[in-house]
Amino acid sequence: MEGKRVKGSSVTISYVMMPEDANPAGNVHGGIIMKHIDMTAGVVAIRHARNNAVTASIDSLVFHYPVFIGDLLTLRASLNMVARSSMEIGVRVEAENLFTGEVRHTASAYLTFVALDRNGRPTTVPPLTPETDEEKRRNREALQRREIRLVAKNQKTAENKK
Repeated sequence: MEGKRVKGSSVTISYVMMPEDANPAGNVHGGIIMKHIDMTAGVVAIRHARNNAVTASIDSLVFHYPVFIGDLLTLRASLNMVARSSMEIGVRVEAENLFTGEVRHTASAYLTFVALDRNGRPTTVPPLTPETDEEKRRNREALQRREIRLVAKNQKTAENKK
């Protein structure tokens, strides 16, 4: 299977935050932002795999700054790493005040998606071909995170068998 480039599946998606996205004080709910992160990462996974893909996990998510009604929420997402059927996607979230032009880095997250075939079973995805130094660095770091996740999963499995 031929490898695919990172830029072939990367996306940038923007949404204007509306009153229905927020609490009475005008702060956008974290769950709304999480939904957009998941959907944006899902687009990247499906574009790469050209199959259905589902969220397997999301690493910790920390909100650095609030998002308010009227802000333009922009999500930039791209593949960091591909295994046999799983893919790690990085998502950067920024909020822009459309009146002042101030842009705040609101959150970042790493999500793991698994590609599924027509029967709902994990299926092989094309390998990733990182090209730039930045893409190669992100790939190395993603491989380290994957190892940590696998060790934790194996430990949990061993504990459950006791």
